[in-house]
Amino acid sequence: MPAVSSHRVHAVLVVRPDGRAPAAFHLKRTLAALAEQTRRVDALTIVLCGGDEHLTDIAEAAGAESVVRAPASTGFAAATALASPRLDGDAVWLLAQDTAPEPDALARLAGALELSPSVAYVAPKLVRWDDRSEIVSLGVGMTRLGRAVGIAEGEFDQGQHDGREDVLGADVRGSLIRAETWSALRGLDRGLSGADEGLDLGLRARLSGARVTLVPGALVAVAGDGVASLPAPTTPQRRRRIAYAERAAQLHRRLVYAPALAVPLHWLSLLPLALWRTVVDLVRKEPSRIGPEWAAAVVTMVRLVSIARARRRLAFTKIVPWAQLAPLRTTRTELRERLDDEPDAPVGGHRRGDLRFFSGGGAWLVLGALVVSIAAFPALLAWPVIGGGALQPLATTVGGLWNDAAFGQRALGLDTVGPADPFATVIAVLGSVAAWEPSRALVGLWILALPLASLGGWFAATRITERSLLRLLGGAVWALAPTFLVALTQGRPTAVLVHLLLPWLFVAGSVAHRSWAGAGVASLVLAAVIASAPSLAPALVVLWVGAIVLAVVLRAGRGVARLIWTVIPSIAIALPLAWNAVSNDRIWGLVADPGVTWNGPQVGADAAGRALLAAGIPTSDLAGWTTMLPEGPTWWVPLLAAPLALLALAAPLTQRWAVGAALLVVTALGLGTAFVAVGVSVAFTQSISVPVWPGAGLSLAWLGVLGGALVALDAGLAPRLALARGSAALLVLASIGLLAVPSLTALSRGTATIANGPASTLPAFVAARGRDDLDVGTIVLTPQAAAGVATRVVWGASETIGGQTTLLSTRTEASAQDREIAEIAADLVTSSAEDVVAELADMGVGFILLAPSEQPESDAARAMRLSATTALNQREALDAVGDTAKGELWRVIDEVSPRPAEPASAAVLGRLIAAGQLIIVAVALLLALPTRASRREARRTPRVVGPHWREGR
Repeated sequence: MPAVSSHRVHAVLVVRPDGRAPAAFHLKRTLAALAEQTRRVDALTIVLCGGDEHLTDIAEAAGAESVVRAPASTGFAAATALASPRLDGDAVWLLAQDTAPEPDALARLAGALELSPSVAYVAPKLVRWDDRSEIVSLGVGMTRLGRAVGIAEGEFDQGQHDGREDVLGADVRGSLIRAETWSALRGLDRGLSGADEGLDLGLRARLSGARVTLVPGALVAVAGDGVASLPAPTTPQRRRRIAYAERAAQLHRRLVYAPALAVPLHWLSLLPLALWRTVVDLVRKEPSRIGPEWAAAVVTMVRLVSIARARRRLAFTKIVPWAQLAPLRTTRTELRERLDDEPDAPVGGHRRGDLRFFSGGGAWLVLGALVVSIAAFPALLAWPVIGGGALQPLATTVGGLWNDAAFGQRALGLDTVGPADPFATVIAVLGSVAAWEPSRALVGLWILALPLASLGGWFAATRITERSLLRLLGGAVWALAPTFLVALTQGRPTAVLVHLLLPWLFVAGSVAHRSWAGAGVASLVLAAVIASAPSLAPALVVLWVGAIVLAVVLRAGRGVARLIWTVIPSIAIALPLAWNAVSNDRIWGLVADPGVTWNGPQVGADAAGRALLAAGIPTSDLAGWTTMLPEGPTWWVPLLAAPLALLALAAPLTQRWAVGAALLVVTALGLGTAFVAVGVSVAFTQSISVPVWPGAGLSLAWLGVLGGALVALDAGLAPRLALARGSAALLVLASIGLLAVPSLTALSRGTATIANGPASTLPAFVAARGRDDLDVGTIVLTPQAAAGVATRVVWGASETIGGQTTLLSTRTEASAQDREIAEIAADLVTSSAEDVVAELADMGVGFILLAPSEQPESDAARAMRLSATTALNQREALDAVGDTAKGELWRVIDEVSPRPAEPASAAVLGRLIAAGQLIIVAVALLLALPTRASRREARRTPRVVGPHWREGR
């Protein structure tokens, strides 16, 4: 081959403004750099892709051999193809508007090309436009699976890569290519979407028997405006564009390089592979790459002509087998070394310390809470089922649990078809933990409630303070919260679950803006919290909106996408029920407490009741103190919460005032929710309206006030006042511990509502039949204190927590089914109708249970019970089973028809809803799964959230 230095070098300069980069400024600098070359170019062709008149004037004044105009959408490969017919020289120098070479760059490149006749093209070292000490690109490698890997990108230039010469390819910008090679290879491949063009050119050159080498001494500054190669990842839009281009180029090259027989298999695998990589992207916490992944797969599938053209071009020049390129491929070890970042690099001047769960006393706190729990509730160790209050058994099988959580026929009501309450999903998850006997999971939850609460409180405190003492205080005070202990003694599973979940929502939600893993965990916990306590939804929405506003104002929008995701699972799970409520004008029913509707003791909606709520006490018996001291003064009990409240109020006055103020907002929202809830009744049980339980709002308020107190103790006292900090912490713990004494001793004193629960709410005879046949129907008649009979229909072996539905408990108007059931009940308890039993049999109801009325039994209820017993005993179509612990039972003698089947349309809709919800939850789970990369990223950020006052123990 002739020496290049003695022949002509033809430079091709492509100009295409992208609407953001200062194209005119870049072009002027590049043209000035060309004019300053010690070895001047012999010819210059400028390809102008779009642009305004100012850019045209600059190009025409550059003294180019010609200026070729092209549409603004023209890519770099297509632009160089337009200039190829005009080439006049022995070498082609590929440049873009933002490619400014150093004065000796062309001389070095041309000299290297002359010294090695076997070299097809040489590539310079690309450096940053405004800092030549940072390497942008120096050679490109490829893995065995075809992934392009930059050999040196974003590194500080210390000459560490200057010894490397032979490579598979290089960034196309600034490359000097022999004209005969350019012609033989037919230029750049237009199907690469602007990515991997230099790698593909180098691969084809090597397969033709030539070499590709680097000239590290030749420096070319690039700005990365996307004219050639890929743009700099400065915006989310550019990052998505880069992800699409890289993946589209990889898939295109895979189909081009593959053997002919493997091409159809690769083509068929594009969409399944996109699905698999979607899962991988979620696990890697990179959901922004999912859209580009599918777009690249679809585009590659339809670019068959482009792929065929590229395969012909490769076959025309290929004379070397692929095996000879193996030594130049990037190995897994090299890739790991290239991509593995420093794991302990601090961010923002903070290095995350050890968690100190064991050394800081957290493990001892949890163990101590377990001892207290066993001492307070020792009978639970022997109970197979826990009952009382709002507690009921769970379904006996895992399939039954998840059937209760699905759209379709409900386990209550004559023929109620509709969405399940989201709380049924929470119960299904809980019951699945003890799949062999799901009801034991609820017993286990009660036994472990105190240690789990202390664990959650301790971890929530790690987001506020580094001090081990204050973390222990946070865990202990959270576990001893009056609203939590009252829920345990009264048997309120929704309230217990909310209190256990809220600390983890704080732990994950406080970092959701900076971590996809945090956003994934927060989204799942938030869905469970709202499912368990819908009354908290307005307060949590306010906090969510506030977090988004802060992300926009303080972080320029960074993290908003993660925050938006946190509510998606909650919406997906609640949407069917919400749609049903809106359609049936029951929108206020959405705030009702799910599960068993129980009119348990709580504070009233008067001023005295709200004053107790302000003290964190949800019941008028002062959290059990009035029963423990029936004759003694109890006015001082609400004052036990004063030390904690005063510390929380002082939090905004400390150096971490922003965190303290935010936690006071949480407190205000929680108290506001409790104040409103106690005066709202949207659910009904029999003939009684039941107000919303205010304890869920108090749990949220307790989280805020406890967090504020920890901030005050952490940042409000100077380091030399450690004794005062310890004394204040001890005072808070002692006062809250004293407030908890009645609740912790309620079971032993016989004042607790929880009890050894029955395995079924129905008589054993019915339960035995229902375990094998879920379509066994029982109509339950309950005499009311003010006269009348309350009626409900139960299917299967028992009522269950998961089988409860607000579709029935929150209705305010009688439906056609309600009227039908009411007429049947009236006929049953009188002797007027002869065919009423046959009607029941036709509906699939085979048993009649006359349940005992509420004690003490009123005269009207006793009269109704006796009258109903007489009427039922007189019916020949009924067989009296006998008096049971659940009431008097009769069996229908006639043949009982099967329960009406679920409508086909409802079954299809149920499957669609389940599929959609499962996809959303699966995405959240994949985002929540920790990976090595996510753990490494977490170690780079401080554990404590918000401005730091100091780090210490």
